Amino acid sequence: MSISKTIDADIIAAMKAKQEHRLTTLRMVKSALKSKAIDKRADLTDQEEIQILSTLIKQRKESVDSFLKGNRPELAEKERAEIAMIETYLPKAAGEDEIRTTVQQVFKQLTVDGKRPGPKDMGTAMKVVRQHLLANGIRADGQLVSDIVKSELAK
Repeated sequence: MSISKTIDADIIAAMKAKQEHRLTTLRMVKSALKSKAIDKRADLTDQEEIQILSTLIKQRKESVDSFLKGNRPELAEKERAEIAMIETYLPKAAGEDEIRTTVQQVFKQLTVDGKRPGPKDMGTAMKVVRQHLLANGIRADGQLVSDIVKSELAK
């Protein structure tokens, strides 16, 4: 079942269970998906739905940081709860070890005449690593990928 259909079913369940916060979060997610579908003028693919949910999670993480800096821990906790709800609809994110293995494989491919990519090749390396992760259907946090690529480039 697609993500949007699952969300529709969960909205009904949240209404019946009178879970207000879950209901508002799910409605917000459904609205974002519907808006993108209207902009596209076609149904969204699973990959596009995953991308939208990833964007929503990234926005929530930035909000958590802002709320913590503004000394508003109650609002930060609300955003964390929304992140947890949205993440249930995404495929499992790759762990640090899996990402590191992928990065090392990509670096082996990028090595030319025994010369490994250096720190100046960060942009190229990130682009190739992200494409490799997407091609394999692996979901990964961009900041974590960036940190791992930086550490591998420094070696």
